[in-house]
Amino acid sequence: MSNRAVLEVIALDAEDAVAAQTGGADRLELVTDMAADGLTPSRATFAEIRAAVDIPLRVMLRVADGFAAGDIDVLVGKARELRAEGAEEFVLGFLDAEGRPDLVAVERLVAELDGCPWTFHRAIDRAADRDALRKQLADLPGLDTYLTAGSPKGVDDGIPTLLAEAARRGEAGYEPQILVGGGLRLDHLPELLAAGLDAVHIGGAARPHGWSGPVDATAVREWRTVLDA
Repeated sequence: MSNRAVLEVIALDAEDAVAAQTGGADRLELVTDMAADGLTPSRATFAEIRAAVDIPLRVMLRVADGFAAGDIDVLVGKARELRAEGAEEFVLGFLDAEGRPDLVAVERLVAELDGCPWTFHRAIDRAADRDALRKQLADLPGLDTYLTAGSPKGVDDGIPTLLAEAARRGEAGYEPQILVGGGLRLDHLPELLAAGLDAVHIGGAARPHGWSGPVDATAVREWRTVLDA
C-alpha cells in the first residue's frame, strides 16, 4: 500500500470485494453473519474473494457474538484452514469476563498465525483498561493494527480517546496503527486526519441499501475521494 490514508471495507462475498476494490478500497475485512457483528467466513468464501481481487484481505477469526473467545480449538482449526488456503492477514480479539485481554486465547491463536499481520478489533472498546490492554499485547508477533471507535458507543463518543491515543504514537503499546471504525461518518474525517489518524474502516457506510444489499462502488469512492482530498 502507498502512503495514502488506508481505506478498509467489510466484504461478505466476492461481489462486495470487487465493488470495494473498484471504489478505491486498500484492504478488505472478510466476515460472515453481520447479525453477530461479523464471524469467520468459510474457506470457500475466502478462496472466491481471493480469486476476485488483488488487494490485501484481513480475515476475521471469531466464532460467536460478543468478545469471549468461545471454543479456542474451533478457532485454531479455522485459522489453520484459512492459512492453508492462502490467508495471510487476520482480525481477532478476545476479552475475559473482567474485560481484560484473554491472553491464553489470543496467544494460542497468534501462535497458529506464525507471524502473519493481524488487527486487534473493537474488543479494545469494551476493555476495562485500554492502556493496560495495549501494553499487555505489545510484544505479540504480527499485531500491527487496532480497530477502534474510541468508545463502545461509537466514534461520536470516542473521538477524544482516539485523539489522545494518536498523540501517544510510538510509545510502548501504541506502535500499531489506529484503524478508526464504528459509527464513522464522512464528517468525522477532517478532525481525524488532522490528528494523523490515517486509516479508516467502513461497513454499513459502503452499503446504501443496508446489510441486505451489496457494497456500492460509488459509496466507497466517495470515502476514497474525501480521504485523498
